[in-house]
Amino acid sequence: MTAARASQPVNEAVLLHAPGSPERAQVDRELLRQAAKSVELPLVIGGERVFAGAPHPFSAPHRHTLELGQFSQAEPEHVARAIAAALSAKAAWAERSLSERAAVFLRAADLLSGPRRARLLSATMLNQSKTVHQAEIDAACELADFFRFNAFFAETLAEQTLISSATEKNHFDLRPLDGFVYAITPFNFTAIAGNLPTAPALLGNTVLWKPSPLAALSAQYVLELLEEAGLPPGVINLVHGDPAAISRQALEHADFAGLHFTGSSAVFRGLWAAIGEQIGRYRSYPRVVGETGGKDFIVAHASADVTALAVAIVRGGFEYQGQKCSAASRVYLARSLAKAVEAEVLAMVSEIKLGDPTDSRNFLGAVIGRAAFTRISGYLERARRDSGCRVACGGGSDDALGFFVEPSFVEVANPAHPLMCEEIFGPVVAYFVYDDDRFEEILGVCDQATPYALTGAVFAQDPRAIELASKQLRMAAGNFYINDKPTGAVVGQQPFGGSRLSGTNDKAGSAWNLMRWVSPRVIKENLNPPRDFRYPFLSK
Repeated sequence: MTAARASQPVNEAVLLHAPGSPERAQVDRELLRQAAKSVELPLVIGGERVFAGAPHPFSAPHRHTLELGQFSQAEPEHVARAIAAALSAKAAWAERSLSERAAVFLRAADLLSGPRRARLLSATMLNQSKTVHQAEIDAACELADFFRFNAFFAETLAEQTLISSATEKNHFDLRPLDGFVYAITPFNFTAIAGNLPTAPALLGNTVLWKPSPLAALSAQYVLELLEEAGLPPGVINLVHGDPAAISRQALEHADFAGLHFTGSSAVFRGLWAAIGEQIGRYRSYPRVVGETGGKDFIVAHASADVTALAVAIVRGGFEYQGQKCSAASRVYLARSLAKAVEAEVLAMVSEIKLGDPTDSRNFLGAVIGRAAFTRISGYLERARRDSGCRVACGGGSDDALGFFVEPSFVEVANPAHPLMCEEIFGPVVAYFVYDDDRFEEILGVCDQATPYALTGAVFAQDPRAIELASKQLRMAAGNFYINDKPTGAVVGQQPFGGSRLSGTNDKAGSAWNLMRWVSPRVIKENLNPPRDFRYPFLSK
């Protein structure tokens, strides 16, 4: 197998999927094909398809009657087999050169850019209720970017030089971790689901992958894409099932070497605690990498451009039903522009259509499932009854056909209101109106309002306000935006991650993340070894 050095990547071009375009026609055909036939998804252990446990059915969030399939659920013996398969495959995989391993993921990116694009987009639209645009920027562009940029950054790491001299040579050996990596992936981004197991694998690790049960179809197609690109059996082993039971079994294993996680802060804390409690049983100190919750903000100075701000609120807060880790969910509005901003937001929301995302007329689909629908609807119900809230638009929900929640813009009288502080993960944006002369004070409120620090934005035309906000909010967001919505990070342009209780901030899609999956060895070769034990200072 010939492997080429990864070239400087270029971000995957976003296709428009305009009506009548070739790419839209391909997706429409694939949507019909996938919707017409229910699939049975296996566990994938050492490359073998294993059908086990009581099958778990799943349907489209936006259409309860559209049964997409069912997936097998692992019992303890299957998890043990998957770990054993990962450990068995490790030596041969790690012995391949980095360029050979990178070639697998570069081929996967090319397949995704071309013949496999429509399949993964369609699965993401049906299984995760994304519009074609949201699926395009996620399942096609970002995932292909992860594959290509990770390959480039990994080979850049491998080329780091050490000082050598005429009498010695020094270099790095990028070894994988001493054991297997456990990847737990979320429902909301197919790209994240693809990146979390593959970033460690690129560096020679082998992986136990537990995808979200709410994105089982797209996870299966990601693994099939990798297999088609030449990924050997056992390098990535996919298991569905009880998340607590699978995690417990993985974390109890002596060869557990690393956790790559995206999900809730509470679950991540529990996993980290379990690792700490069992630290004495491991062969090495595990690497723990996680991206967790967020309560992402927009602070609007009195000098902000009203229309640009309104667009940022609508796109940043409501796209993909607010189910992005980076979605804007709290806004601090200067009083002098609050009425104008609200009027523009309401005008835009009035044009938004909510429904089946496979219908190109709809801007929003459904939230992911029953639990999400109940949680978000509960927040809106409390807001309607709360005298400290005014629902400017939205506030409704309906689960008759699918799990639909209206995009909701809610004014609160108190910046410490739960709508301004608690993660909702739905199409709900709360806003607080502050007096223009309290801008610096409100920056402090914003910084301390939540335990999270994922994304945030400031809108202002006054450069002094921008400078002040950037300084005062330096620790409040791992990704900070000026006059732009706090969503839409692009691989290679804005590496993504947050701190505080938003995660370990290892920046997915960058060299910082990849460094966590290697255990570097330094090799010194002495070209002129000494032949006398005595040092010069011993001379008379």
